[in-house]
Amino acid sequence: MHKNCEKIHKLTKDTDLAKKVFERQLAFSISPDGLNHMMEKELEEYTLVDLRDYDDYIKGHIPYAVHVPFNQLEDQIEQFSKDKINILYSYSFLCQKSKKAAYFLASEGYPVKELIGGFKGWKKRDFDIIENEAPDYME
Repeated sequence: MHKNCEKIHKLTKDTDLAKKVFERQLAFSISPDGLNHMMEKELEEYTLVDLRDYDDYIKGHIPYAVHVPFNQLEDQIEQFSKDKINILYSYSFLCQKSKKAAYFLASEGYPVKELIGGFKGWKKRDFDIIENEAPDYME
């Protein structure tokens, strides 16, 4: 156990590695503020996808988000575009659904980004939320 701690500590001092890791994270994630800004000008360049359960989507979701439940991702893969960036979100930064979905879609050749903080992060910024509206499934 002690040897692993030393290895981790040593890696955290590797500034070149840290730079690469954070550069990759920035390339494939977007903040709530960044998404809100994109919504004002660049709607045609991305598809926003809510991966949460149906009931949670109905209670409230980010404007323009389509609903593709995480457990139906593989069955609905043809719904995603390889010509647009697919911005994925789930519940919060603690939930790993959007990371898992992003990994799956990227491995299938779909461009993806993850919304940092998920729906909870968006809501915390007090940005617009659509409530009590049935999903607009991708067609």
